[in-house]
Amino acid sequence: MDEIRIIEVKQSVFASNDLRANELRKELKQSKTFLLNVMSSPGSGKTTTLSEIINLLKDEFKIGVMEADIDSDVDARTISKLTGVDAIQLHTGGMCHLDADMTRQGIESFDNYEQYDLIILENVGNLVCPAEFDTGAVRNMCILSVPEGDDKPLKYPLMFEVSNFVLINKIDVLDYFDFDIETCKKNIKYRNPNADIFEICAKDGRGIKEVADYIRQLIIDWRN
Repeated sequence: MDEIRIIEVKQSVFASNDLRANELRKELKQSKTFLLNVMSSPGSGKTTTLSEIINLLKDEFKIGVMEADIDSDVDARTISKLTGVDAIQLHTGGMCHLDADMTRQGIESFDNYEQYDLIILENVGNLVCPAEFDTGAVRNMCILSVPEGDDKPLKYPLMFEVSNFVLINKIDVLDYFDFDIETCKKNIKYRNPNADIFEICAKDGRGIKEVADYIRQLIIDWRN
C-alpha cells in the first residue's frame, strides 16, 4: 500500500494571515488610525463597557465601531444608540472569529476610514477562536467578568497571552461569586507578565475613566 501523504496546512494558514495582518497594521499606521480588537466571552459586558469608554473619548477622537457576530445586528444598533458614533455589523457566516482579511473588509466599509482616529473591533464572543487569528489590530483587549471565574486565564491561555490589557468587569458582584481578584490577576500575569490589568464595573462606571485614559495614550503614541 502506498504511503499516505499528510500535509500540515495549519501553519501556512496562520502564516498567510499574519502577513496580511502586518500589511493592514502598516496601512493603519500611515493613516494614523488606531485599531483596537476587543475579545471576551458572551455576556461579559463588552458592548456596555465599550459604550462607556467611547462616550469618554468621542469628543476628542473620531471613532468607528465594527460589531462582529455570527448573525443579527443587535450590538451595532445598541452601540450606535448609546454613543452616536458610526457602527457597522459584520456577519461572519458561522465562523467564530475574524481574521485579517475579514477585518480589512469591515474597515473598508467605512467611508474614508483614514479619517477615523480609533476603530474598535468587537470580536465574536468566545475565549478560543478570536485569540488564534491576528486581525491586524494595534492592540488586543480582553474583558473577563467576575461570574466567569478567576481560573479562566489558566483554562484559556492563548487569549490572555495575546491580550495587551485585560479588564476584570462586574466587580460590583464580587461578594456573590467565588472569585478571588488577586488570584485572577496572578493567573493573568502567569500567562502574560506584560499585560496591564484594570478592575472595572461598566454598570456603575468604576474604573472606566482609567481605561479611557489608557486608550487615549495608546492612540496618541500610535499617531506620533
